[in-house]
Amino acid sequence: MPHVVKSTILDAPTGVVWNVLRDFNGHDRWHPAVAASTIERTQAADRIGCVRRFKLQDGSELREQLLALSDLEQTFSYCLLDTPIPMFNYVAHVRLLPVTDGDRTFWHWESRFTARPPDAAELIAMVGEQIYQAGFDAIRRHLREAA
Repeated sequence: MPHVVKSTILDAPTGVVWNVLRDFNGHDRWHPAVAASTIERTQAADRIGCVRRFKLQDGSELREQLLALSDLEQTFSYCLLDTPIPMFNYVAHVRLLPVTDGDRTFWHWESRFTARPPDAAELIAMVGEQIYQAGFDAIRRHLREAA
């Protein structure tokens, strides 16, 4: 089972970063791959079980479900419900931790999924770079622009 783990340190307090990331429907405002996002059935974006449907810049659509969210621990988990990408049983976890040296944020993002063996290496690289690393870079830009 492929396992992707990426982390970074952001030059912003965890509360500031969490205010952006905890919005399960807000990634179209900061992630470069996401063109538009909506929460189905007009549920709240922080309600466990809500489903976000989003369109990527290339026109493909995905659906993800919020599995857990903790403001106290600054964590959330989600799974992929529908995707044109040949990956299955995708579950991801995001966690923020304070870096007290400089009031910065440690961001841990990981996922596990199943894939056909010939696709696994390509999917691991795609998730790690085009989703996670691109997200880290985009949050840095977003926080600079918001400051």
